[in-house]
Amino acid sequence: MSRVDQFQKDGYLVIDGFNSAEDCDALMQRAMWLAERYDYKGHPSIFETGNQTMSADDYFLNSGDEIAYFFEKDAFDPKGQLKKGLFESLNKIGHAMHDLDPVYDRFSRSPQMRKLAAELGMSEYLVIQSMHIFKHARIGGEVDVHQDSTFLYTEPNTCVGFWFALEDATIENGCMWATPGGHKTPLRSWFRRKEAAGLEMHVLDSSPWEMHGMQPLEVKKGACIVLHGALPHYSQPNTSGKSRQAFAIHTIDPAAHYPERNWLRRETQSLRPL
Repeated sequence: MSRVDQFQKDGYLVIDGFNSAEDCDALMQRAMWLAERYDYKGHPSIFETGNQTMSADDYFLNSGDEIAYFFEKDAFDPKGQLKKGLFESLNKIGHAMHDLDPVYDRFSRSPQMRKLAAELGMSEYLVIQSMHIFKHARIGGEVDVHQDSTFLYTEPNTCVGFWFALEDATIENGCMWATPGGHKTPLRSWFRRKEAAGLEMHVLDSSPWEMHGMQPLEVKKGACIVLHGALPHYSQPNTSGKSRQAFAIHTIDPAAHYPERNWLRRETQSLRPL
């Protein structure tokens, strides 16, 4: 079965050995370099998929064209001080490093990435978002069941994500879970800006998540997982002693309509293809 047919059937692809260990290490080293130069005092922002109302702060809303830093929900003590070092307290960095940082740019638009995009008929797709996800040992939080198109909504639905394992991802350290064929279920919600101010999770379909059949996508360092925007997926907390760093980019078809009310806003002229 071809990769295109497999993707259409399952809603995801797992490609082992997509990136070299050296390229993965370079991205992790770059993330540490960026974190070491970040002064969080005065504007710490916490990322928590189960609490979207907290995301209404200006720092989050303006991160579409920036390299911004987001902390784990348990990173701070009652006095507002970090319990651990800054790097070990970060949940992720996002959302435009693929355009603003040369190391992430090269990784996101590598020769193998361009070849894969052509194979999937996505050569013209635009990279609209990127995230370096840390999932640190014993602090990396749960990511609730969600569909990526909820956060990068287009008409019609064209969002496709590429998730790169920078370290081994196992059940113990919080690998991704998904159901083959789950992308054929309806898009449940749209995370968007309110007409006045703030954000809301607009319900499109109230069908409950079907957890039966969810499978762990355990992969080795260097693997790439391609995700259909409508595929429900999640990851559990990292309670192990090993981190599970990953990098993800999300793409959309430039021919699709990208509503102004989407939470993430990018200057159209700044978007570039894979």
